[in-house]
Amino acid sequence: MKLFYLVALVAAVSGQLHPSRPARYQKLPSLRERARIQDVWRDERVSRIPSLLEKYNADAWLMSQREHAEDTIWWSIKNATDFGAHRRTILMFHRNTASLKGQPNPLIWIDNTGDVWPELRSILKAYDPNTIVLNTDRDIAFGSGLHVGELAVLEEQLGKQWMSRVTNEPHLSIEFVATRVDGQLHYYRKLQEIVWAMLEEGFSHRVIKPGLTTTEDLEWWFRERMQTLNVTTWNQPRISVIVESSFPGWEGTRNVIQEGDLLHIDYGITALGLNTDTQHMAYVLRTDPRMPENDAPESLKEGMKKSNRMQDIVLATMRPGLTGNEVLRLCLAQMEREGIEGQIFSHPIGDWGHDAGAVMGFTNLPKYVPVLGELTLLPDTYYSIELYAYHFVPERNETLRFRQEENAYWSKGTQSWRFVRGRQEKYHLIDGRERNTFIIQT
Repeated sequence: MKLFYLVALVAAVSGQLHPSRPARYQKLPSLRERARIQDVWRDERVSRIPSLLEKYNADAWLMSQREHAEDTIWWSIKNATDFGAHRRTILMFHRNTASLKGQPNPLIWIDNTGDVWPELRSILKAYDPNTIVLNTDRDIAFGSGLHVGELAVLEEQLGKQWMSRVTNEPHLSIEFVATRVDGQLHYYRKLQEIVWAMLEEGFSHRVIKPGLTTTEDLEWWFRERMQTLNVTTWNQPRISVIVESSFPGWEGTRNVIQEGDLLHIDYGITALGLNTDTQHMAYVLRTDPRMPENDAPESLKEGMKKSNRMQDIVLATMRPGLTGNEVLRLCLAQMEREGIEGQIFSHPIGDWGHDAGAVMGFTNLPKYVPVLGELTLLPDTYYSIELYAYHFVPERNETLRFRQEENAYWSKGTQSWRFVRGRQEKYHLIDGRERNTFIIQT
């Protein structure tokens, strides 16, 4: 076991240290060009569906939805310039058999008159599928997007002949949504560098004035900065001053930022149909001439080293084919051997901030996650390596949680997980002695 971890660790963290240069804001393509790029990605992903149907022993995948009541999968198969389903939109993916030769895949109907149903029944009669997947799973959101009203209409219009062939297969949805295409990584790196550039700017004297700026001010600075960069977000940035009671949650704090504070952010950006999720920490230097600081205290650095080590363990242990719970159990066992206390709650990321696939822990389920934890890890996906390490800080007489999150991708070349843009190993430092340009608008 020790040899495995040594070999796996070298593969997992090679080239994964703190980036050697400051992050630079990246120029993304125009919205028009982004739409073209996203549609190319979409076409490549959709082209894989017939083979996925074969893998899961299904002949057809049927979705029916209306505007404002779209299937969850809609957002991963629509055109980049579609912002909702039109009227009633029905899609049927198939396995390109001879009976549907020359037919598009998927077959698409947009209708508000009822004319769609005779046509659909006629297609089904010609195709004669033995199994038809509907997204009706009870537990997995990506496989449960069929609204109850649409299910009732399908039962009425298709009748027992076809509804008797309906099956539930959530793994089809999971694998379709989770699997990436090669061309995305180039742009995902750009998004990650934008994230780091915002962090380096936001956690600096250019934005923060100790004794005046609040954590809420800083949250809204990040939101406003996104507007200038032509990106959006999938969650409100959450910024807090870390104290012993701090715990990962939905809200930041409403503190005035002071010298000596340990700051934490959890946020992500959205562009090109992709999402990021990052947690970093910053330290506000003390400027008292009697005891000035030029760096974070060693005790805080030791805390970050522990969470960095946990990242190493997670990346080394994540092997495609293992379940999320198996990865979690192996990671916790290795942490115990090394005397590290902490918690892991890592998740897939991509089309959604919390994407389809296996999770490794939740904040409220630290050792075993039903359903989602029993899914197996897939390659060719992105993951958010999200966790915290406990570390006692003598100067404060407190045990703090050192919380970090970085996005990783599966490298086909090394057959290992790698961070998209390194990881945080040094604190962002806010030095009030430097010339301060207070740019938060209140």
